[in-house]
This record gives sequence, structure tokens and C-alpha cells, in this order.
Amino acid sequence: MKFIYTVIVFMLLVNASTAQEKEEKEKLSMKVFKDSLDGKLDMSDFLINFHGFIPVAQIVTEPALGGIGVMLTPIFIQPNKHQDLGEFVPPDITAAFVGITGNKTWGIGALRIASLPKQHLKYRLGAVYGDVNMDFFRNIPVVGEQKFPFNFNTTAAFASVLRQIGETQLFVGLEYLYLHNKVRPDFDFLQLPDFIDDKALDNNLSSVGIAMEFDKRDNVFSPNKGLYVVSDFRMNGAWTGSDYTYQNWNIAAFQYFQFAPKLVSGFRAEGKLQFADAPFYVKPGISLRGVPLARYQGDQTFLLETEQRYDFTDRWSAVGFVGAAKAITKELSFSEADLVYNYGTGFRYLIARKFGLRTGVDVAWSNEDFGWYIVFGSAWNNRN
Repeated sequence: MKFIYTVIVFMLLVNASTAQEKEEKEKLSMKVFKDSLDGKLDMSDFLINFHGFIPVAQIVTEPALGGIGVMLTPIFIQPNKHQDLGEFVPPDITAAFVGITGNKTWGIGALRIASLPKQHLKYRLGAVYGDVNMDFFRNIPVVGEQKFPFNFNTTAAFASVLRQIGETQLFVGLEYLYLHNKVRPDFDFLQLPDFIDDKALDNNLSSVGIAMEFDKRDNVFSPNKGLYVVSDFRMNGAWTGSDYTYQNWNIAAFQYFQFAPKLVSGFRAEGKLQFADAPFYVKPGISLRGVPLARYQGDQTFLLETEQRYDFTDRWSAVGFVGAAKAITKELSFSEADLVYNYGTGFRYLIARKFGLRTGVDVAWSNEDFGWYIVFGSAWNNRN
């Protein structure tokens, strides 16, 4: 489940050491947390020179998970050992988390994102165990929109390996996703609603996919310019070990322009399409700030969003964003589906200059909901 959306950095000192010529140890001091250029708070040297991490207390603000919670996450960010002159190589990222939210959702997990430039490979590995409480919505004849709360006991594992094509920034490869779900309805009905079958309450989902990634961004955290395109086609079936047979095709594009030294304009376009019948909780959903997860689901979703960032200083920035989306079902065509919109604002602070990493807070409104989010890097990094 995608519920790691937001982070706020709390600076903690940890002991670290480096070997010197006389094998003496250099003590960690507050100077490590100041940028050599402007003397401002900055985590770059701590991450690079002391093999350190950003110990973060992530505040979970996702409305669908109770609107408040905390997640403890050490995030290790290291420059890749193989940097080609004139070519950007993303840093290696390792993270773990444990968290709980206001509606008694809790989970633990770990993630590794890294690349092997000499082998022209990049990979991702992740695993999560969670006990999740989440509301789903359906339109019921005569009654109208109805909320259905569920409890999910979920074990998930993910892996992908992509290989570079020639000297381009295009990577193509394979990915695998495994989900084991035990689902308990938290509502009183004499019988289950029509959109739930008995198999959906306890099953294995196992998908094999073909993935593509084209990345020309100037950095992976808070880009200023460049194009990023990702797409995958995933197949679930008996031959993959899944209890359901269905397919998903996802594609998303992110374009960043720096029209002026202080102005960065970002544009996002995304489509999710599902073929055949899948459990209700893996139906494509609209992913916008201010819109609760799973509030608007369909067999297909289409989304457009733009975010504008203005840098008042080298460290501090303001952002504004607006977006629109539709969720299409078998019963509703594109023109008949409700228009879901969002808008909001926020601020950013450049917390690690050498990585181009910004963090901050966003507030967002949508058709019927409000949300606030603590952002680590780009708000779009966790929503595609």
C-alpha cells in the first residue's frame, strides 16, 4: 500500500568516524551540518563524508489513514561510486521504516534504490508488512455514495531490474510484485456488497511486468529541469502465482522547465488502465494531494497536474499546484465521470544542496476533502 507520502526532518547527531593518516578519529561536530558555501543548515557533508543518514520522524498526513500518524525512518543517501564526467548518476538510497497512524494503521518495511553504472543496470528492492485500516467508496443505487471501511493485513515484496539501452537514458527491464492480503470488512451488512467477492478477502496477488524508464532530470529528488517518463505493463495469472487474472498498464510523464533562474515549472500527466477483473482494493485510483487514497477508483484513471516553484532565496521556496483527473468505470464513460480536482500551496527548504534535495509542507484542497503533507524531495516521487 502506498502510504509513505510525507516526511519532516529532525536533526539528530550520531557518532561517526573517518580514518586519518595517523589512524586518529575525527569527531563529529556541528560544522558538519553547515554548508561550506553559505553556512546554512545542510545535511550534504554528513551524508557524504560520514556515511551518515537523515534520521527522520515522518508525520503521516494521508486523510485515508486517519489524517495523522508518525513514521520513524533512517534514510541513507550516498553518491554512487561510479560518476562519469558530465553525466548525472543518481545517488544510492537505503531506507527502513516503522510507523502508526491515527486510525490504528501500522506497518514496517525497507527499501533499496541503487544503480550499477558499469553494468548499465539500476534496481529497486522493497518489502512491507502492514495492518491497514482504510475506507473505500462506492455509489449505491438509491442510497448514493456509501463509505465501506476495511482492515487489511498485507505482506508485500517488490523487485525491479532495468538495463540501459545503448548510450541513452532509456532503461528497460523486468519487475515483480507480490501481495498477500487478508481483508476484514469493518461494517455491518447481512451480505457483502456486490463489488466484493469471497476470494477478495484472502488471496495472493503475484505480478510479472515489463518496465521502461527514461530519465533526463537534473536530479532525482527536487528537479529543476528535464523529462522523466515511466511505464510498466504487469500481468497477474495462475502462471505467475496469482489468485486473479488481470493486467495493468501504467504510464506517467513529468516535465520540468526552469523558465527563469528562480522559477521552476513542473507538469505531470498520468494514465492507469486495468484489464479484466481484479480485487476492489487494487483498482486504479486517483492520486492527487488533497484527495484521499481510494476515494475515486475506476478501471481507468487519467490525470493532469502542474506545480510551480519560486525560489525566494537559494534555500527557501514557495510552491503552488493545481490538478484535475477522472476515474472511468464500465458504467461511466469519460464524459460522464466526475471531474476530480485539487489545488494548494506550500514551501520548501534546500536541506541537502549537493543532492538538490528540498523538504517542506504542502496544504491541498479537492472536491470534498482537505489534506496536508510533509514533502521529502518532490511530492510526485511517491504518487506515480
